[in-house]
Amino acid sequence: MTPPLATRANWRQPPFNRWAFRNFDALTPVETIDNDPADVAPLPRAAKPWAPNGLHRFLLDFTATDALVALVDGEVAFERYANGNGPQTRHIVMSCSKAIVGLLIGLLAEEKVLDYRAPVSTYLPEIADTRYAATTLRDLVDMRAGVELSPSERQAYQLATNWRPIPPGGGPASLRTALKSLAGAPSPGGQPFRYRSANTDLLGWAIERATGKTIAKLISERLWRPMGAESPAYVSTDDEGLARSAGGVCATARDVARLGQAMIAGGRRGKRQIIPAAAIDDIRANGDRAAWARGEWRRLMSPARRDMSYRSGWYVANDAPRCVFAIGIHGQNLFLDFERRIVVAKLSSWKKADGRLPFLATHWAFARLQKALG
Repeated sequence: MTPPLATRANWRQPPFNRWAFRNFDALTPVETIDNDPADVAPLPRAAKPWAPNGLHRFLLDFTATDALVALVDGEVAFERYANGNGPQTRHIVMSCSKAIVGLLIGLLAEEKVLDYRAPVSTYLPEIADTRYAATTLRDLVDMRAGVELSPSERQAYQLATNWRPIPPGGGPASLRTALKSLAGAPSPGGQPFRYRSANTDLLGWAIERATGKTIAKLISERLWRPMGAESPAYVSTDDEGLARSAGGVCATARDVARLGQAMIAGGRRGKRQIIPAAAIDDIRANGDRAAWARGEWRRLMSPARRDMSYRSGWYVANDAPRCVFAIGIHGQNLFLDFERRIVVAKLSSWKKADGRLPFLATHWAFARLQKALG
């Protein structure tokens, strides 16, 4: 049952967030992402597990870690749970959802179901009269659309996500309605990195339209079941059932780590190719460093990582030690070190959405974990 004080108004605030992040389906509509219980990929224990020192244990607590799974060569080197979480707890991953959607569009593009170069209005004629009309799928997934929302438009969009309280006298508009309402001259794409969650929600709608399947169904069929997920996941939706592609996926840390392991393995599970290797190579190699350097987050991340790019929902750190990672507000992380074959899934409940000290502490700790595990 929902604690009496946990609501859509306070679910991201402590102490309510620690419960809400692992029970989000009690606060908003969701659609299940099915796994295959008869085909679960094992996560064997490493022969020599990693033993964190006192500093690492302090950092885990300082960064409000709810769940952490560290893999080396597909084996569990370290696993830890706190704050009511456990191996089967489905925790919201926030904007790590964007990286999952980025993998979906990558495999659909490789199969020629979608074309990165096409304007999103090709798939969604409903937005032909909006600022997004000329925006390509590549611009959306790489956060280079350049579309800005006014304060009133941003409020309507946020309400439509079903993540905010319903105002007196009326329910939220749908995400489709909010996105169709962005009238104005088309914004040119190819802009410097500018992070806007509406881009990914629009992309998710286009994916659903092009495939005739929901985001939850696609994640299940193309990722969750093939990679051998241990537990079903789910994604939050608006009132019409459209997925919150920008941040609504909720999954166990073990399955988030399995997704990372599939990428480390070149998109394969055993002999089966799950994610096209070309899609993974594209993420690692083809992000635009100049777009990042001119973008709005260069200074924010520069104390942790200086040589950066962003591709298909993934952040790529090109400075040593190199890594690819997905991040979400309140401390959700999936780190990948391809050279050392390390995967770290870390789900958290930070007090603030984007606390600077826990952000830097998390990246500092991972850089040292890379050296310790490698």
